[in-house]
Amino acid sequence: MSFLKFIIKNPFRRKNSAVLAIVGICIGIIVIVALGGITTGLVSTFEDTIHAGGADFSISGKETGTSAYGTNTIDANWTDKIANVSGVSEAYPIYVILTSVGDDYMNTLIGIDPNGTTMADIVVSDGRIFKNNSSEVILGKIYAEDNNLSVGDKLKVDGEDFDVVGIIETGDSNMAGAVFTSIEKVAEVNDDSDSISNIYVKVDKGADAQEVADRIDSMYGDNITTVSSVMEMGQMADMLNMLKASSWGISLLAIVVGGLGIINTMLMSVFERTREIGVLKAVGWSNRKILTMIVGESLVITIVSAIIGSIIGVALCTLLAPMMGLNPLFTIDTFVQAFGIAIIVGIIGGLYPAIKAIKLPPTEALRYE
Repeated sequence: MSFLKFIIKNPFRRKNSAVLAIVGICIGIIVIVALGGITTGLVSTFEDTIHAGGADFSISGKETGTSAYGTNTIDANWTDKIANVSGVSEAYPIYVILTSVGDDYMNTLIGIDPNGTTMADIVVSDGRIFKNNSSEVILGKIYAEDNNLSVGDKLKVDGEDFDVVGIIETGDSNMAGAVFTSIEKVAEVNDDSDSISNIYVKVDKGADAQEVADRIDSMYGDNITTVSSVMEMGQMADMLNMLKASSWGISLLAIVVGGLGIINTMLMSVFERTREIGVLKAVGWSNRKILTMIVGESLVITIVSAIIGSIIGVALCTLLAPMMGLNPLFTIDTFVQAFGIAIIVGIIGGLYPAIKAIKLPPTEALRYE
């Protein structure tokens, strides 16, 4: 029998001790995998929530100006520049002007890409979104109610008839009283296709919105400004970090519990095999070989525990988590973490008993009953 096969088979010669050790370590691995999956799921859900809907922040001109937002308009090509910044997922321009709308001599007309309406926290409550470069508008709910307008009606914008195709709801009271159309139409009304008012920016999932905003500011801060934080970016980042840190805290606890369990198990194994170790030393086994054997046996137990614990952890989490309203998410990182901890526990747990074993004088070990 090869030395490797001997190490693999040896821990299971004492089935009761091996089973108890595996059960003890399995519990720790189950906790790591199950809570790791739940934590990852919570982080993913949280990121989906904070990065869903509205933009993470917006960008405007550097100086005070005459635009509807009180700042200078910026060149339309800034949208592509911002979209190419590392960490930016989407960037959509918005063009806000004051013009004659319906019976109002001056009212807010907002131009935006139809695909970017969710970035402005726009939700259609009736009808649909306007098409690109068409004579179609959607109305904020307040504007529609104040002017007794509904889907299918006509509305004059700068003297031209536009079809009302949708009514929208938004958390922004200013937008609820506004009229929206495509950015091309606004540019046509304002006779300026090279300018925009703002850019809505959404960052990549998992990216820190504040870091991305700071990156844009460091690159282009002389020309534009990141002015509107649509969410409390610092607070959200802190909450994400807290969730991720809790996962590592749980793992640390599992390391301590699992490590103590394997140390105790291997110490008992060395104690029970004192005479056997003495025989091995008497027939010429080196201290290094004995140390390798005991640490190897410890690793076999912890790796088997990691495999069984991972399977049980996934099964239990998948079965029970939905009952508690949780959506677990298992990634390769969770299992790498679980097996990494198992290997660390195996080495640490086997090392101390192994050192105790190699310090045993062969003559004393052989006399041990």
